[in-house]
Amino acid sequence: MTMKIKKKDVAQALGFFLLRLCLGLVLFILILFLYDIIRKGAGSLTWEFLTKPPRRGMSEGGIFPAIMGTFLVTIVTALLAVPLGIAAAIYLNEYARKSRLTRLIRLSLRNLSGVPSIVFGLFGVILFVNILKFGTSILSAGLTLGLLTLPWTVTASEEALKNVPNSFREGALALGATKWQSIRTNVLPYALPGMLTGTILGLARAAGETAPIMFTGAAFYLPFLPRSLKDQFMALPYHLYIMATQHHAIETVRPLAYGTALVLIMLVLGMNMAAVIIRHRLRRKSRM
Repeated sequence: MTMKIKKKDVAQALGFFLLRLCLGLVLFILILFLYDIIRKGAGSLTWEFLTKPPRRGMSEGGIFPAIMGTFLVTIVTALLAVPLGIAAAIYLNEYARKSRLTRLIRLSLRNLSGVPSIVFGLFGVILFVNILKFGTSILSAGLTLGLLTLPWTVTASEEALKNVPNSFREGALALGATKWQSIRTNVLPYALPGMLTGTILGLARAAGETAPIMFTGAAFYLPFLPRSLKDQFMALPYHLYIMATQHHAIETVRPLAYGTALVLIMLVLGMNMAAVIIRHRLRRKSRM
């Protein structure tokens, strides 16, 4: 009996050691990566770099049009993915009957989450650029990224709804509330932190995508801001791709490329931090 207990203790200690080792390895790689980006890109983060358009074939000036283009595309993405994804999750979890069709829909959503982004880009060209005649524009790129983000939003929102105990629903129904009233007052307030967290993380992923916007609206060089959603735009991921791989003077613009990478990382990190803060505040509010 004592030998069995000792073997279990040894196995448990070994398991925890391997987990800590893996965690330390991941953190080391992450810190090394961030250190390299910050060391090579921090010198480019000047006021001119953040607020001025590029000049002389992007070898001088700033990235303000790329920052604004990324912001506008993310807004269009959110307008499509957030309401549609949350509504679909509510229907699938609260209203849809358990059947082969609903299982097929869930399976399709999970498979779509793993589809390479370039496939969404090609689909966006066919649907939004060619069939709907939106052209290569902010609208086409934003809608394409919205489709890319939609499976993530639906899946994350549905998982958050599943975590709400059924007693919350049954209690409201027992008091005479309608099904929608029980969902709106007893389910959504407790599921909302998880739903918003998954949604914002999906938007952060979309903001860093290059392939979908490359085909649907991103431009190589635009020293001015777009005037409407039908215009082409510059975006941080595509701008970074061009600066790092396609520019005619790659070594000259290398510091600017690292600066662009650092700004993009800060943008994604800011969205992730916003998700954490929103979730924390909503959970604290729901417990009060």
